[in-house]
Amino acid sequence: MAQARRRVLPTREQLRVWRDYIETAEVLRSRIGSRLQADSGLSSADYAVLLALSEADGRTLRSSELAELIGWERSRLSHHLGRMEKRELIHRSACAGDSRGAEVALSEAGATAFRSSSVPHLRAIREIFIDAFSPEQLAQIDTLTTTLREHLDGDARD
Repeated sequence: MAQARRRVLPTREQLRVWRDYIETAEVLRSRIGSRLQADSGLSSADYAVLLALSEADGRTLRSSELAELIGWERSRLSHHLGRMEKRELIHRSACAGDSRGAEVALSEAGATAFRSSSVPHLRAIREIFIDAFSPEQLAQIDTLTTTLREHLDGDARD
């Protein structure tokens, strides 16, 4: 029985790969976030919200849809939207026909901030991430990421 349990646990080498992956992803996220903040004054969280709204029909989403799109819990989103609203990056209003729902709209100031941050942000992604790899390595990363995403999506359905 104890031997069977040991077989399902990751090996030392597998754990090393896992830690390297997680730690590298955190460094990558931190560096790109720091560049975004320095270049535009937007946080990575601001950018995620502005991106989702900029791609939405009418630049407006229900807050529940926005939370799902960016993978946040509603309470986290609500607090963050409050901070963004104070900076006039977004507007919130009650949903027509649903007093419990709220709609989030991209403001003109938010659209301007998003547009002005996009080129420096994309430049940082190129310099920090893309330039580290050959085209073949990027294709391998794409394959591995797709495989992992499909595995995770399969777990979510179970």
